Amino acid sequence: MVLVLAFGVVLLLSVSLSGLAARTVLSTALLFLLAGALIGQGGLGLITVHPADPLVTSLADLALFTVLFTDGQRANLPALRENWRLSGRALGLGMPLTMAGIAIPAHFLTGLDWPTAFLLGAILSPTDPVFASAIVGRSDVPLRLRRLLNVESGLNDGLALPFVLIFLATASHEHSHLGIVALELVGGLALGIVVPLVVALAWRLRILTAEPRLQALGPLAIAVLLYATCHLTGANPYLAAFAAGSALATVDKTAAECFEPFGDLLSEITKFAALLVFGALITVDRLSHLTFGGWGLAVLAILLVRPAALLLSLLRTPLTRQERVTAAWFGPKGFASVVYGLLALQSGIPGSETVFDLVAVTIALSIVLHSSTDVPVARALRVEPPDNLPGGRTGSDDLQANERS
Repeated sequence: MVLVLAFGVVLLLSVSLSGLAARTVLSTALLFLLAGALIGQGGLGLITVHPADPLVTSLADLALFTVLFTDGQRANLPALRENWRLSGRALGLGMPLTMAGIAIPAHFLTGLDWPTAFLLGAILSPTDPVFASAIVGRSDVPLRLRRLLNVESGLNDGLALPFVLIFLATASHEHSHLGIVALELVGGLALGIVVPLVVALAWRLRILTAEPRLQALGPLAIAVLLYATCHLTGANPYLAAFAAGSALATVDKTAAECFEPFGDLLSEITKFAALLVFGALITVDRLSHLTFGGWGLAVLAILLVRPAALLLSLLRTPLTRQERVTAAWFGPKGFASVVYGLLALQSGIPGSETVFDLVAVTIALSIVLHSSTDVPVARALRVEPPDNLPGGRTGSDDLQANERS
């Protein structure tokens, strides 16, 4: 109950300060992370959470699925077609460069063997723009930039998984079963397309009409059905979630629009709960075991590797220099890395504790930096602030986020 009480208190505090957070570098995501660290073993010791606890794995998995399903509805088929060249560069070139750019210094700075170093690179290669909602969630930010970040983050979580599994098997000297991994990816993509398509076609029958106040629950039912089916069949749930959201927005725009406000709140709730529990895992003892090389790697991964990889992949594109720099900077590490880091820890491979510690520190540092810089970047992009926030001001010099997380 202590964890539930802490969640309620921090949630109330975050909602009450959300107006202020939208105009400053204050971040609600950071509040939950710090609150988790405060009540965990590294702080007051009110709760005891271990990385292997089912609660940790389940929350991270559910939060990632929910966020991807919601984000997918902002990337329907026309949007994907229109921006595929930009997204394809980020995924096809930027992601492998990021993976290698983290693995190589990881080998030399932390002493990890090559398979484990590349495993770490694969774990930290996905991005999660929910910590930069002032950029991704703003309708007045250039559309191509928002779509680039949204599609990239929606697809790279699932695309990173086969690399994680391959390097995990290599590090543990096991056969990687590439056929099974490919089947899981194809299965997730197929389920993500077929399930919402069948349901949307069924909804066109006259007998199947939803009461207006219950319409938002239709997409939620699809998500629950898909989540359970993926876990029962072994299909990739992350590709399925993003594909389902995109497919639903393509074939049933009304349902997607009805679900959007509810879906945004649902993804916020699961995200905050996961952050609270994740924060409790970050202890002084865990951080003290990291060498200077480990800390240096975390800094390099965020400040150098990701920006350099995406800037190279976006050369000679229609994006302005300002848009390229923004896209390169906003590559925060999030729930996919948490889930994959837990997979590595639970595998028991040599160096698994070190891998998880490096992942935890990099994610924590990413949350601090990215969730506190979205407002300054929005200001640089000349995004006008909303004028309906409590205590807010209007005017071109007051640039702020719509809803910080």
